Amino acid sequence: YIVASTELVAGNHNDAWNLKEHLQTAIKQMKQIGLKVAGAYFNADPGFDTKAARKTCFNHDIVPNIKENKRNRKKTKRGPKRLFDETVYKDRFASERSFAWIDKFRGLLLRFDREDANFLGGHHIAFAMINLRHVLAPL
Repeated sequence: YIVASTELVAGNHNDAWNLKEHLQTAIKQMKQIGLKVAGAYFNADPGFDTKAARKTCFNHDIVPNIKENKRNRKKTKRGPKRLFDETVYKDRFASERSFAWIDKFRGLLLRFDREDANFLGGHHIAFAMINLRHVLAPL
């Protein structure tokens, strides 16, 4: 399920831009709707391999399962190896599939809306439709 969303930003930012604040907001939203986040995995690709993301995860008892971004360093990292579970990481396919479904909504892909609120509202409708697929599928 898609459970949280971040604010809109310009397209010229990298994936980890303002990640700490966005991650804290998403965690807060999940706690508000009653989801237990302690012990959950933050399953992310190498674009999100930052100290701030890992620290935020540890502060909320979330396991950061982030594939190491080898471009972040010139030498191999010393000390204990970071926790990384390849089998959990394979579940990222579900996230990538959700992004592909959102891209099927042409208005969201090309951004016809000039107003941010309309564009974000369109995303929320798409998220609801994607989540309804999972809820109604067993019926």
